[in-house]
Parts: sequence; structure tokens; C-alpha cells
Amino acid sequence: MVGRRYQGMGRSGVVAALLALSACAGGNYRPVRDAPVRVGPAYAVKGTTYVPAADPAYDFLGYASWYGSESGNKTANGERFRPGWVTAAHTTLPLPTYVEVTSLDTGRTILVRINDRGPFVPGRGRIIDLSRGAAEQLGIRGQGHAPVRVRAVEPPERDRASLRKGKAAPERSRVSEKTLVNLRAQMQATGL
Repeated sequence: MVGRRYQGMGRSGVVAALLALSACAGGNYRPVRDAPVRVGPAYAVKGTTYVPAADPAYDFLGYASWYGSESGNKTANGERFRPGWVTAAHTTLPLPTYVEVTSLDTGRTILVRINDRGPFVPGRGRIIDLSRGAAEQLGIRGQGHAPVRVRAVEPPERDRASLRKGKAAPERSRVSEKTLVNLRAQMQATGL
């Protein structure tokens, strides 16, 4: 009887059954996808109120830190945190948002998918918390934190798909030394 049922279900029935079972085994995590985009209500952490909002022109200088020991925890948008993936936490950008993160030390630029909230370290100029995988790709893992530029972008679907599957998107063009000197001067002028 079991053999007949399997044959009668066909390939699509077996796939559907396996997907249903895998959903049960995975806890109550949200699948890794780009829709719906979640903005969320204002929230407070350690006495500071954050107001999430869409900001397609987001382009800021500050510091990136990284985190990675929270493996398996739920991110703010409900996905499972995977430290080796190229993801990040941001205090106010919608979840998910794609950003280019540029190291002001090297000019290396990578694409990162924001799926969590943070960093919540007041007064240190931190604007993004990278996963361990993102910190490794950017080349800042050994530093703990580093000066960066973070810009919201709309990458091609193939790059989005790579990040959703836990793979790095192709590295972006390096920023020229002339541009880096300018960005560093802007950051210094702001007192960061």
C-alpha cells in the first residue's frame, strides 16, 4: 500500500509532502525571501527610539561591526540567522534591504542583504552590523569594526538570488583611491 501511494502521488506530490515536512522540522522561521518587505513600527532599545522607514537614497558613512555567535537565532524579519551568509543588521532600513558596503580602508565593496535589527551601541558611530560571512568578504573580520560607506541599492535579481541562497554576490568594483581620500575626509569632518 505504501508503494502505491508513493507512485500515485507523483513527483509533485512527493515534493509538496517533503516541503511540508521540512517546514515542520525548521521551527517557526520565515523562509528566506524578499517579499513582503517589512518596515515595522518605531521601537526603543536602551533608551533610544528607532523609527524604521524606507530610504532609497540612504548613503551614510560610519563604522561597521560584525556578529556571528547567534547562529540559529531568529532575525528581526523572522529568518534563521546564519553567520556564514552575507547579511547584516540595521536599525531603521526595511527588512530586507540590499546595500553596498565599502571599506574605507581598502576600497573593497560588497553587496549585503539586511535582514536584522542593530547595531545598538550608542555613541560609537556604528551604522551596520555585518554577519561573520559579510565581514570576511569585506576583509574586516580581524578588525572587529571598520570605517565604511553604506548605500541602499537595487541589485539585479541574480545577485539577490545568490544572497538569498547564502552565497556571496560578485564583488563590486573597488572605489578609487581619490574617492576614498574624499570619503575619509568627510568622515573625519563629522567627528567619527
